[in-house]
Amino acid sequence: MNTTPSGASDEYLPPPGVYAEPVAASRPVRAVGSAAAQNITHLADEFFYLAHDDQTGRSRLFESATAHGLAAALLAELYGEGRITFVGRHIRVTDTLPPRDWLRHLVLDRLVAEPQHTATRTWLAFLATTAYEQVATRMWQRGLLHQHQVGRLWRQRTVYIPADMNTAAWSWARLSYQVRNYQQLDLFDVALAGIALHTQLDPILLDGAPLAARTYLRQQVEQALLPLRELLADLGAVVGGAVLSHRTT
Repeated sequence: MNTTPSGASDEYLPPPGVYAEPVAASRPVRAVGSAAAQNITHLADEFFYLAHDDQTGRSRLFESATAHGLAAALLAELYGEGRITFVGRHIRVTDTLPPRDWLRHLVLDRLVAEPQHTATRTWLAFLATTAYEQVATRMWQRGLLHQHQVGRLWRQRTVYIPADMNTAAWSWARLSYQVRNYQQLDLFDVALAGIALHTQLDPILLDGAPLAARTYLRQQVEQALLPLRELLADLGAVVGGAVLSHRTT
């Protein structure tokens, strides 16, 4: 097995001066069944919403599944921009031009800096160690999340609460409605559904839906482009192993 890429804690902080203050976020209306009327273009942001309660911010998954799902979403964002692709369980950088988004920029820089490490599972494990805080920070900077300090003074931690319930609920409502009504998913929602499926979020997403809806979800994900299916297969393997370990400890 490949070793984990070497230390990156400092390099994964947002660049000084970039997004110094949160910016106002657009607030799509929760319109179940209508065309997606929203401006959220970040796949990791939408998976963050799926994986957390839209009012309390409480996680719907155990920590490792959420972290690996966010890591996969960040890699998928780079794939969607044409910066990387997935071939035979390995990541191949196809364009080193820095993305405008600071977080994608950081992830791509790390991939470029560690060419000896190409296994997708290695990168999923590595990125998962920081993905939650990084994605939450990006969403906070965009005004999508509020930060709250909880715990005693000497043991405080930061939790993230959705700034707007309708915005937070939209991803869930849109994807659940489309699958329950057997509607064709676009490329973005196929990727989102695939990450939900391979982090084992689908039983919650489709709670109460007939078995046919779950079968349809899998069929839609299986129609994803081959590189994305490669990523999702590795995500499923990593999360499946983590679930097994979680249940036996």
